Amino acid sequence: MRLEVRPGRVHTLLGENGAGKSTLMKILAGVHQPSAGRMVLDGHPYAPQNPRDAQRQGLSIVFQELSLCNNLTVAENIMATQEPARFGFINDRLLRARAAALVADLGLPVDVGARVGQLSIAQRQLVEIAKGLSHPAKVLILDEPTSSLSDSEAEILFCIIERLKARGTAIIYISHRMEEIMRLSDDITVIRDGEYVDTRAKSDTTIEELIALMVGRRMEEIYPPRIGAAPDPRAAPVLSVHNLTRPGEFEDVSFDLRPGEILGFFGLIGSGRSEVMNALFGMRPARGDIRVAGQPVALRGAADAIAAGIGFVTENRKEEGLVLGAAVRPNITMAALPQFAGAGGFLRFGAERRAAGDEVRRLAIRTNTLDTIAGTLSGGNQQKIVLAKWLQTRPRILLLDEPTRGVDVGAKFEIYRIIRQLAAEGTAIALVSSELPEVLGLADRIIIMAEGHVTAALNRDELTPERVMAFATGTSK
Repeated sequence: MRLEVRPGRVHTLLGENGAGKSTLMKILAGVHQPSAGRMVLDGHPYAPQNPRDAQRQGLSIVFQELSLCNNLTVAENIMATQEPARFGFINDRLLRARAAALVADLGLPVDVGARVGQLSIAQRQLVEIAKGLSHPAKVLILDEPTSSLSDSEAEILFCIIERLKARGTAIIYISHRMEEIMRLSDDITVIRDGEYVDTRAKSDTTIEELIALMVGRRMEEIYPPRIGAAPDPRAAPVLSVHNLTRPGEFEDVSFDLRPGEILGFFGLIGSGRSEVMNALFGMRPARGDIRVAGQPVALRGAADAIAAGIGFVTENRKEEGLVLGAAVRPNITMAALPQFAGAGGFLRFGAERRAAGDEVRRLAIRTNTLDTIAGTLSGGNQQKIVLAKWLQTRPRILLLDEPTRGVDVGAKFEIYRIIRQLAAEGTAIALVSSELPEVLGLADRIIIMAEGHVTAALNRDELTPERVMAFATGTSK
């Protein structure tokens, strides 16, 4: 493996999940120790023993996985390990002032006094970025920094990157979003299966060439075409929602979802789109009328939603979608265990194992065995396990909240293929995504939300990026 990063330039590291990007970054950040080779920083030998050592030598990292303490405030998280103190006591007032000054300088829309556990995933990502930028650095590593950010929040980060480049900071950038890679990068290094493939100047390559280098094959279409005919707009809705309201989060949300339809939900952070999905799965109480196949349902919890034929791929797979310490097999079957109950309620292990194996093959989940611990797999494979779990329940309605967050182009293509196949089989799909191209590429219709309200419902032939963003920002009525 080799990597050369220059001051004042953005050097993107590109590769599929499991290619070794995060491992390499953890070596640079002092989390892991290399078994061979050498590193040089600013002309001097570089061998950090731990992350604090790396910071002292001028390298800072914003990890892909959040490293925040949910019970602490935003300010306490940002200033962790560098708290202002006197006589052994932390000066809370000065700590908060320094954190507030950094957040204001970066232009981040977060309250430094709020507890991190009360923030959305996107807001936590912004706090993680601020925490990484609180340390002066010659080299800054950004590992999937926009994975849960909407376009407007990503723009804030891009402006910060340009300012850092102007100061001479070298930036190592990891992302699976090809459009932003081509926008930000000066140089791009591709790795595959833990090995160096090539380094190219951004001006000397194309997205198609990079994808071919990364996955070893060409992908002519990122978004697979619809399978079969378009959903019938005259068909009876399988899910009808009227005036769904949760005060402070969303109000009067109404829509119909038909069999075989992919209904996109788009909005900026704080629009209420994810909160609506949580309410539809019974995870947040809300008032309003919800009907499944014409019958009213009361969703008091996840069990009610599953009984009604609803599955939910949450945006936070690490905390809400998977049991990371459990094996692949129970993660796939845990939501559908009654299917495998034998006489006396005992689990039929053979049937359960066969069902899990079928899903592994169907979704092309890369795992050595069904007994491999789920937390050891790449992000893309973890996400496919979450999908497999809900497919085991045979849902009529599938809620997908950021289904491709933090996964590579190859895994995205496979997930898109699965979504298309499910729609062709008649599953009604509600798709929430922060990536506008993803919504435009998959959805038959789009519900657009801003500040907790539905601002527009557009059909496929009405969709343009400009029009969608105008409704999402509240500049069009």
